[in-house]
Amino acid sequence: MVPEESKFTKDHEWVFVEDEIATIGISDYATGELGDIVYVELPEVDTEVQQLDPIGTIEAVKTVAELFSPVSGTIVEINDAIMEDPETVNSSPFGDGWFIKIRMDDPGELDALFSYTEYQEFLGEQAE
Repeated sequence: MVPEESKFTKDHEWVFVEDEIATIGISDYATGELGDIVYVELPEVDTEVQQLDPIGTIEAVKTVAELFSPVSGTIVEINDAIMEDPETVNSSPFGDGWFIKIRMDDPGELDALFSYTEYQEFLGEQAE
């Protein structure tokens, strides 16, 4: 996945789309804010989700956070590797640390998300 070709939410999830399949993870910024991730809970394959629905839990040493779906659709794959080795999310948030893949119902929902540049601007505003 390429950050510059992804879309982002204000909650720091990223979405990378290939052939109507949206791969979802969390950004470098989110992993930095959470700290060391020690546990990830994700829904099952074939679960239908709506945009902005909670779709999982991320437990870190510092806190517990919910993962929200940036798009509506049906979960077609979960990343079992991060369930067994959650720190992969910290070491490779745009690589092996992805969470789920969703077959999107409405690709138009992506228009409501930040581009990479807009997300960087959003992070700059958060820092002020």
